[in-house]
Amino acid sequence: MDNEKVIHNFYKAFAKGKADEMVSYYHQDIVFEDPVFGVLKGEEAKSMWKMLLERSEGNLKVTFSEVNVVRNSGEAKWEAVYPFGPEKRLVHNKINAEFEFKDGKIIKHTDRFDLWKWSRMALGWKGILLGWSPMVQNKIKSQSKALLKKFMEN
Repeated sequence: MDNEKVIHNFYKAFAKGKADEMVSYYHQDIVFEDPVFGVLKGEEAKSMWKMLLERSEGNLKVTFSEVNVVRNSGEAKWEAVYPFGPEKRLVHNKINAEFEFKDGKIIKHTDRFDLWKWSRMALGWKGILLGWSPMVQNKIKSQSKALLKKFMEN
């Protein structure tokens, strides 16, 4: 399968909420990174998507566009719209994704987005006032990793 098709299939599975299919496009040595979770490797990265889809309870809308692949690297833009947290605040996150491929699978996946913008939507007034600060951003990351660890233990 060509690398462009891998990206398309990855996001199509994501949009359908099919976590197992989605992570089947990841290489066993996958390295994922984003502003919320930081760096995740292997099963951590795969479990993160499974956790996010499970927690979304079917209330996640994913779209993607501008897929571009040159040899063993690629990029895409994608958007996620979902309710977040106990208050069910609506988040509309716009993400730039970068990929590297090995053996026909994604071996490196980096999502880039504005964490302060995300925190303003997800955390309300706390995010508006403090979401820019390294202290709050580090707390978001540590809480996200703790949730993932707990998810993986179950």
